[in-house]
Amino acid sequence: MSLSESILAASRKHPKPAGQVYQYGTAGFRMKATLLDSVVFRVGLVAALRSRKLGGQTIGVMITASHNPPEDNGVKLVDPMGEMLEQSWEAYSTDVANAKSDEELVELYRKLETSLKLKPEVTARVIFARDTRASGPKLVTALVDALEATGTDYTDYRILTTPQLHYLTRCTNTEGTPQAYGEVSEKGYYEKISTAFATAMKGKKINGPITIDCANGVGGPKLTELVKYLKKASEGLIDIKIVNDDCGADYVKTKQRAPPASKAGPNARCCSLDGDADRLIYYFNDPEHGFRLLDGDKIATLAASFIGDLAREAGLAAELKIGVVQTAYANGASTNYITKTLKLPVVCTPTGVKWLHHAATKFDVGVYFEANGHGTVVFSQQAIKAFHTREPQSPAQRNALEILKALLDLINQAVGDALSDMLLVETVLAHKSWTPKEWDNTYTDLPNRLVRVEVGDRDLFKTTDAERKLVAPEGIQAHIDGLVAKFKDGRSFARASGTEDAVRVYAEAATRSEAEDLAAKVAAVVKQQGGVIV
Repeated sequence: MSLSESILAASRKHPKPAGQVYQYGTAGFRMKATLLDSVVFRVGLVAALRSRKLGGQTIGVMITASHNPPEDNGVKLVDPMGEMLEQSWEAYSTDVANAKSDEELVELYRKLETSLKLKPEVTARVIFARDTRASGPKLVTALVDALEATGTDYTDYRILTTPQLHYLTRCTNTEGTPQAYGEVSEKGYYEKISTAFATAMKGKKINGPITIDCANGVGGPKLTELVKYLKKASEGLIDIKIVNDDCGADYVKTKQRAPPASKAGPNARCCSLDGDADRLIYYFNDPEHGFRLLDGDKIATLAASFIGDLAREAGLAAELKIGVVQTAYANGASTNYITKTLKLPVVCTPTGVKWLHHAATKFDVGVYFEANGHGTVVFSQQAIKAFHTREPQSPAQRNALEILKALLDLINQAVGDALSDMLLVETVLAHKSWTPKEWDNTYTDLPNRLVRVEVGDRDLFKTTDAERKLVAPEGIQAHIDGLVAKFKDGRSFARASGTEDAVRVYAEAATRSEAEDLAAKVAAVVKQQGGVIV
């Protein structure tokens, strides 16, 4: 059977629903699982094309819908170094997913082979995994049908967190090279970060247990597995209590309260993952002020401050450029703290991890976290070389260099990873001997409000300056600027949603009531300019 016949026969088992339009976005394809069968099959075809385009490097495919409801699922592609799919390939993925018939799909596949100048002798390689959703196994069948139809070599890693699949993709492609990232196995992941955590924590003590909410997702069983590799508090390291019901990073951030099942006492450290364990937020209950959230901004400032201190202690501050990357949603107080107290540069990018990650790689040490808790730290080759080759001139320098080297292994540089980020936060708090309250007191967030405004046509709203200013509709930005100027510490912006006909309005001001007032006024302007809602 020819390749065209093989793809055609396999595609007929996974027909595209008539009239359904698909769009590959930041999270790949994500929707009701019942609509995904043809999409996952076709993503398998794109994965094969992508691998062949890159000379047979391994591409990752992750079947997950993160924090979405249980009836949803999704699928996304992972590039060879564990990064998100190159943007130009998002368009190919969208086109392939929307081919109207099996015959049109085969024609498009062969056309892409030609236009991408793919060599027929190159074998495609793909690894894949899924989260714990009930729809996962059926969607894996669709993916495997595509991989077998295209003669792709593949490995099924079954159930993993999204960051673990990114990690294994990078490990697979760097195995046996000077940039080797780690052992190509789930066990290798646990061993690498647990060993690095023990090294970074040498001589330090963690104060009390941490309660971790795993969002009733794949993070639960994977954290349980990781715990087996970590020394317990009785052995001088960490005591982890797991919650996995009515919970999650989104629940905690939007409800501004701990999961009901959490039994954590006053001032006790707590954190929440999201459904696929790539986002992390901390929080605690303050006896005086109640629930206190320590979000991605607070994690970014904690990490940047610690690594900056270590670089100075190691005698490397002058030769390494350390910076923080944020989006417009980062609280203004965090930006001021980074630039004025930590004296580090801040770069603002559009919303979306791919933009943050790319900007972070411009630094020797680039720290990025979205306010929702998705982020990591990336290190340049120059930084890695400096940590390994600098001759220490004192015991303090030697200690700082040892910790920096441990951080290279503790932090999952491929992508935001809640399990790895949690151990990083625990390391920093132990070194600083900080309680969550002391961490919270590093700066006070400006009161803020996020409002969703339904509009007739989101495409009317065009932004510039990392989504902080609108260039269309004409004149709207001047109107917003006029409103902002009337409020102390005022800041506001509006950006169109990527998935629905809505515009999100963010506002900050000196007091809670002023932030709400500013958000309402800007939302009214957006609604007036947003076209008729059908």
